[in-house]
Amino acid sequence: MNAPVERPYQRRNPGGGADALGQSSIFLEFQERLSRVAPVNRPVLLLGERGTGKELAANRLHYLSKRWQGPFLTLNCSALSASVIESELFGHEKGAFTGAAQRRVGRFEAADGGTLFLDEIGNVPLEVQEKILRVVEYYTFERVGSSESVDVDVRIIAATNADVNDLIARNLFKSDLLDRLSFEVLVLPPLRKRGEDILLLANYFAGRMAVELEWRDIPHFTPEAISALESHDWPGNVRELKNVVERAVYRSQSMTISEIVFDPFSSPFQSKTADPGAASASPAEILVETGDLLARPLKEAVWILKVKMLEAALERAKFNQKKAARLLGLTYHQFRGLYRQYREKMTID
Repeated sequence: MNAPVERPYQRRNPGGGADALGQSSIFLEFQERLSRVAPVNRPVLLLGERGTGKELAANRLHYLSKRWQGPFLTLNCSALSASVIESELFGHEKGAFTGAAQRRVGRFEAADGGTLFLDEIGNVPLEVQEKILRVVEYYTFERVGSSESVDVDVRIIAATNADVNDLIARNLFKSDLLDRLSFEVLVLPPLRKRGEDILLLANYFAGRMAVELEWRDIPHFTPEAISALESHDWPGNVRELKNVVERAVYRSQSMTISEIVFDPFSSPFQSKTADPGAASASPAEILVETGDLLARPLKEAVWILKVKMLEAALERAKFNQKKAARLLGLTYHQFRGLYRQYREKMTID
């Protein structure tokens, strides 16, 4: 009788995540490159900032490949010790270490015939990188606690947000392994470079959140909220946008979303110490003479108002943009977005 084997991994469902959304040229160019390499049975390395959708891209690579009927498994390698990663990847035999009550199949073995996605591979310890390199080269490995070779047919997709060249220079990553993994290198574009996709994604997340809340109608954003979303720098990329939009929908008391909170960690009870070098004034107090705005078309009046407010805030803050942002009640990233948008129309610089 064969010894019991633990198989803790399940095959991924292709419908388990939302389809990638975007219509910007930089996003479409990335998707075109991804689609071109997907059918090629070689490793792919995904580079990108946190929240850009590296696992979603890996999933798409798998389901556009000839292996789409096989398993798609993942392992997030961040913050795992060498022994844990080794056991997760290659499995172990019964009694290999304390607590190993039975043989356990690792992800390489469970992904046979399919794809294994190694997220944050830059965090894998060097001793485990050696074993991964052998699998990539020879498609064979040994379970922890065994000398018996296991043959597998697995395509590896790896991802990291680290600077791989810096890791190699600091002897934290094997150059041989990087060479084997980078048949093709795809760099995911950050959200701040995707322009028109921001509102598209925001509307998508807002609609999905409304459905989850069982609302009958789909909420919409005010022009001010749209401006805030489009001028934000999005350091957390699509994941941050999703959280910001879902939070705004959930907190909204109507179908019109006007309040956008980018920093949910700011405390309303924290005492604010005045900056002795900053001018103290409300946005209304720094408004200068703008002429008869009511006699102008709305879009033109709003445009003039924004330009004059930016100019007045900069002059009052002695051209310190962070102080000017505070005077206008904006974050620095919001101010920078508006400044870039209206800089050519301003009479000061």
